Amino acid sequence: MDDNKMLKKFKWFLFMLGHVKIPMIGYTSPKLLELTDEKVAVKIKLRRRTKNHLNSMYFGALAVGADLTAGIHAFYFAKKYGLNISFAFKGMQADFIKRAETDVTFTTDQGLLLKEAVEKSRETGERINQPILVEAKNDMGELVATFTMISSVKCK
Repeated sequence: MDDNKMLKKFKWFLFMLGHVKIPMIGYTSPKLLELTDEKVAVKIKLRRRTKNHLNSMYFGALAVGADLTAGIHAFYFAKKYGLNISFAFKGMQADFIKRAETDVTFTTDQGLLLKEAVEKSRETGERINQPILVEAKNDMGELVATFTMISSVKCK
């Protein structure tokens, strides 16, 4: 399946995930901008629902963006290779560099690390933990936060 078809399918998947399984995702209305084997880009708009009392993006909204960006690759590779997986986050480290006073785009280029984790889990039947680095940038391209998300995947 080509990247455009996969992106379209995962935009629908993200919409359904946010409206059926994980309402917090739906509440922040993230937009999937890019999805390839290596890279994911997700954007969350700064608006009433995502703002804090300082008119910058609320920590919870930033966490949702990091969660999606680091986690969607697990489902992407499961779909691509016809696997049934169990996926969760085991840990998270966040560094907030400056206030996010505009829309924020979350990116990672570590998809191949998660692909290796999925393949290793498929071979061993074990749960595999893989740290994934996510960067959050404002509309001016300035780094506002970095996240290290410990992705935990097991093939069933």
